Amino acid sequence: MNAPRVSFVSLGCPKALVDSERIITRLRAEGYEIARKHDGADLVVVNTCGFLDSARDESLAAIGQAMSENGKVIVTGCMGATPDLIREKHPNVLAITGPQAYESVMAAVHEAVPAAYEPYIDLIPPQGVKLTPRHYAYLKISEGCNNRCTFCIIPALRGDLVSRPAADVLREAERLANAGVKELLVISQDTSAYGVDIKYQASVWKDREVRAKFLDLSRELGEMGIWVRLHYVYPYPHVDEVIPLMAEGKVLPYLDIPFQHAAPNVLKNMRRPAHQEKTLERIRRWRDICPDLAVRSTFIVGFPGETEEDFEILLDWLDEAKIDRAGCFKYEPVGGARSEAMDLPAVPQEVKEARWHRFMQRQQKVSASQLQKKVGKRLPVIIDEANGLAARGRTKYDAPEIDGNVHIQSRRPMRVGDILTVKIDRADAYDLYGTAV
Repeated sequence: MNAPRVSFVSLGCPKALVDSERIITRLRAEGYEIARKHDGADLVVVNTCGFLDSARDESLAAIGQAMSENGKVIVTGCMGATPDLIREKHPNVLAITGPQAYESVMAAVHEAVPAAYEPYIDLIPPQGVKLTPRHYAYLKISEGCNNRCTFCIIPALRGDLVSRPAADVLREAERLANAGVKELLVISQDTSAYGVDIKYQASVWKDREVRAKFLDLSRELGEMGIWVRLHYVYPYPHVDEVIPLMAEGKVLPYLDIPFQHAAPNVLKNMRRPAHQEKTLERIRRWRDICPDLAVRSTFIVGFPGETEEDFEILLDWLDEAKIDRAGCFKYEPVGGARSEAMDLPAVPQEVKEARWHRFMQRQQKVSASQLQKKVGKRLPVIIDEANGLAARGRTKYDAPEIDGNVHIQSRRPMRVGDILTVKIDRADAYDLYGTAV
């Protein structure tokens, strides 16, 4: 019997990618094959993003393409929380489910294309099906978020914080490590709030109890002998406790903290958690403990009410903080976000555009200066792409997809997933160049 074929589209952030991996793992476990093209597949599943209007437009376009190329489409993900928007544009989709609604997605798939149970096609690897390369994987430790930032509708789409028991997370991490994963990227909507919803309840892992706490989980993951990278870490006071693990080499010296801004007025209007902390002082303290710590962040320019003075505060802050990697977004109005109902003056589009360019120019200088410090050093580099004696990889200070690369030359062939020592010969504003030693 031929296995039914499902084509899959995954849009949005790494957290949505993990949802896609879970759905595809279930599909493979039940004997479905994953098709590379919509045309010829029995069904298409589109995992949508609904955070910004531009993301919604991309999702609606992907649904439209699937409808035109196949005609049998199930929609899931964040945009599934607003089904009317989808039905208005694409009334003939088979089913719409919200984010993390794995059972509903599978029920819709079963109804459209019944499963073919065959003993030889029901086998899947113990770590599940991954959409990332074999050598790294995203490890999602919780769903949802308790914060109520005024520009964000994620809690409305994905609900409040729901943390996984520590033992469940560690079992998944161990399966991934055993399958050859060399780097775990720890993600959630608010990684440092992990466990607060379940009162840091302990669960049994191997011969001991491990609390569902940011520090405890980081410490256990750090014992697995692979790279552990922490993403989406709000700078609550207890984050300080994890920095010594980085200094000891247990966890990568890398913190992804979405600061979003530096001006007190803007942070207050954004209702950012922990914004009252003196972040510059804390970054300095972290670097005292772990001198090679890399800090990456994201920022929003043009938030309603942002003045030229507020923006200048942000630029000065960038110079002092010496953020290694920074992404910047122009504020977009989002339907349902409270920032749209706060009666704050909108920043004109051309001003947003100009501020974005000024931010990127300032940050480029900071980034180039930080990278220059690595020239002459010998650094471990994980290989993401190899072509004989040339390869592209990343240091401990760079995450896949969002940060910079190391371009490597070697006297011997290199393989994807290898971790090599590379002597850094030169740097530009974003990337490093070196030779394998």
